[in-house]
Amino acid sequence: MNLALFDLDNTLLAGDSDFEWAQFLIEQKALDRELHEARNLEFYEQYKDGTLDIHEFLNFQLKPLARHPRSQLDAWHREFMSQKILPIIAPGAQKLIEKHQVDGDLCIIITATNRFVTAPIAQVLGIENLIATEAEQKDGEFTGEVADIPCFREGKITRLENWLDAHNLTWMSFLQSWFYSDSLNDLPLLEKVTHPVAVDPDPTLKNHAEQNAWRIMSLR
Repeated sequence: MNLALFDLDNTLLAGDSDFEWAQFLIEQKALDRELHEARNLEFYEQYKDGTLDIHEFLNFQLKPLARHPRSQLDAWHREFMSQKILPIIAPGAQKLIEKHQVDGDLCIIITATNRFVTAPIAQVLGIENLIATEAEQKDGEFTGEVADIPCFREGKITRLENWLDAHNLTWMSFLQSWFYSDSLNDLPLLEKVTHPVAVDPDPTLKNHAEQNAWRIMSLR
């Protein structure tokens, strides 16, 4: 058996679902534009630069979930999917996913974005297995806190290995492994797999991929 791992934002999507979710809430007037838009942009630039403090960002990103009932959040998310996400699914994403599925590979989306935002996206893309940052819940409602280790940088490796262990698997269970990502933040996990693939990569990742003769591709 082989393993195929996919980053989500700016990889399978030609955009960032975390950033777009905050912008969507601003448009719905669920967040104050003056207070939140500049901060959202600031965090996005930090992410792209590799300087993001993930806990500071999650405090910004998860707190709004606690201010609204789950029913309202779910209704907003349905609009978010149609308005923001479906238009930015990368044109080549489905073909790449289906190739690995036809080959019988274990396919997993592994993303720093929280599960509330990403689970419906994974479903649309046809990938059953999702490892994402977990937003804490109590009695079905979000608390605004993070649960478990954030699925970010080295945390992706920890969360993946915990997921594999829970499914009675290890790295040794796979003959080959792929990870598709756009981001310098995913270098720790890219260096763990047998086939690291830079997808529409940022400049740092592109340079690293070229120096190490990694495959570089575009899904756009």
